[in-house]
Amino acid sequence: MDVKKILVVDDEDMVRKMLNIFFTENGYRVFPAENAQRALEILKEDRCQVVFLDLNMPGMNGLDLCRKIRAAFPITCIFAITGQASLFELVSCREAGFDDYFTKPFDLKQLLKVAEDAFEKLNRWKKK
Repeated sequence: MDVKKILVVDDEDMVRKMLNIFFTENGYRVFPAENAQRALEILKEDRCQVVFLDLNMPGMNGLDLCRKIRAAFPITCIFAITGQASLFELVSCREAGFDDYFTKPFDLKQLLKVAEDAFEKLNRWKKK
């Protein structure tokens, strides 16, 4: 896997910018999207292996977007990020196909570790 691509989907501009800068500084190519529609367009053009997406967005929510991504790109690591955490959402996230779930404000070092582990897992899968 040459270029490690991360898609960040969040309707909050500040969150997109922060994650874009942080992951870029750590060697990743980041594709920010403000909504589900833009995220799907990006995925068609530039296959991102790792996705961080907000659950609560106008239009299509994160759960529905996760289901679409999982159906179209089954070997993708998808992580939920949300400002509103509840047990109900956690169960819904697992059912939708998320690999993990993080609440805002999140620890950037933890997200970096998650991304590194995801790319490592994808590389192992690629070799099989």
